[in-house]
Amino acid sequence: MKFDREARTRAVALTMGDPDLGRYLAQRYGCAGCHTIPGVPGAQGKVGPTLQGFAARVYIGGVATNSPDSLIQWIENPRTIDPKTAMPATGISRAEARHVAAYLYTLR
Repeated sequence: MKFDREARTRAVALTMGDPDLGRYLAQRYGCAGCHTIPGVPGAQGKVGPTLQGFAARVYIGGVATNSPDSLIQWIENPRTIDPKTAMPATGISRAEARHVAAYLYTLR
């Protein structure tokens, strides 16, 4: 999947992550099991919301403002933001979460 150049530049600036690596990590850590994620093969999950258009969302998980720091924290350990969320901690590191966040911010 090719990224819109403007979206990619913005995502990298916001997160200091690599969207290409983030797409790979989203698949590796099982995000596709729960979410539909454009550009991630087999990502047709129906448990969590689709991540299409994620960059334009105001909230993460319905509780945190969609900011790079909150998103990285949410990806790494969502229960530190919302203890009642159904989203599990996957064991992803903070550095890896930064790359996944970069990928999500390319999704318009």
